[in-house]
Amino acid sequence: MNWIHLDSLGQLDQIKQLSYNKPQVIFKHSTRCSISTIAKNRLEQSEHPANVDFYYLDLLAFRSISQTVAEMFKVYHESPQVLLIKNGECVYDESHNGVNMDELKAEI
Repeated sequence: MNWIHLDSLGQLDQIKQLSYNKPQVIFKHSTRCSISTIAKNRLEQSEHPANVDFYYLDLLAFRSISQTVAEMFKVYHESPQVLLIKNGECVYDESHNGVNMDELKAEI
């Protein structure tokens, strides 16, 4: 998987705009959490759709971006968490052990 690192607030507006033409996925990851590591590994080991951009957010290093994601896309902050953005809105989010590529692909 080729993660796009989400490390600036300006990228959020770009993600929102891009989502009108191509689904965008944000994965919020805590580098200190074993469940988050398991979820990340599950995503990376699964076949992922080519027509989607996948963003990786280290929420410990970029906590303010993580909070803005929650506010902008009207989701409760959790970790790990995956968000699917289409047409400028979060149309699917899942957290903890519910993070998996098959469910995500079904929503795409």
